[in-house]
Amino acid sequence: MNESFPTRRTCANIAIFTDLDGSLLDHGTYSCENARPALERIRARRIPLVFSSSKTRPEIEVLQAAMGIREPFIVENGAAVFFPDGYRNWQVQDGTHQPPYTVIRFGATYSEIRRWVRSLRPGFSIRGFGDLSVEDIERLSGLPPDQAGLAKQREFTEPFLIDDDLKIVELRAMAEAAGFTITRGGRFHHLMGSGQNKGIAVRRAVSVIRRHMGPSLCTIGLGDSANDTAMLQSVDIPILIPHPDGSYEDVGVAGLRKARHPGSRGWNDMILELLGVPPGGRTP
Repeated sequence: MNESFPTRRTCANIAIFTDLDGSLLDHGTYSCENARPALERIRARRIPLVFSSSKTRPEIEVLQAAMGIREPFIVENGAAVFFPDGYRNWQVQDGTHQPPYTVIRFGATYSEIRRWVRSLRPGFSIRGFGDLSVEDIERLSGLPPDQAGLAKQREFTEPFLIDDDLKIVELRAMAEAAGFTITRGGRFHHLMGSGQNKGIAVRRAVSVIRRHMGPSLCTIGLGDSANDTAMLQSVDIPILIPHPDGSYEDVGVAGLRKARHPGSRGWNDMILELLGVPPGGRTP
């Protein structure tokens, strides 16, 4: 089903960009256990592994700590790229220094977004994370209480539910007129600034990484939803992870490869294939 990946001779330097929920993290359990073999290879080869997610900065910081990595990451659907201070001794001149990171921001601020949400209440029945308690977010997202609390710590975007899905087209048009955009990712719609998406953030991050790793850099992206389309369009090797039922999102990305299994298992298999690891074997 999948074409051969570039060999390590033609793709010596690699950077990986990945969605989390439903891709590296299994749907429902939020586990990456089946991806441990690939994560170990990535760590051993010192390949940049850039999370590109709808998750907040605190959520990603906790995940990175649990995985034992300290890498750049993209938060809240492309709102900003965070490069850790001292990362590989690189001089990241882009963005603003906000210790312990250099931050390249694309999105609107959360206060701007919440102000617009409050103005909609008479005409639309929507519930954003700013309206929900931690317990509400836990129940609606399936996140455990500690992670639900981290998910509520928004800086740039507002996940929300709308009571009448038929109104989402009208709401999207109103958002665009006000300088915002709406996308769908997983269980929630996401309201964000119009100057951001995962593709814009990935391309900026790639420009920084390529500046330090050289023009031969080969980029790979993995995602499972329509929300990942711009990211997949912005990498050399786009990989689509199937949904738990085995179906694939219609993302319309040229040169797309499809993983055979959902979640962390499919993610693991495709990364090991990229790194030239035969099934059940060692790197040749």
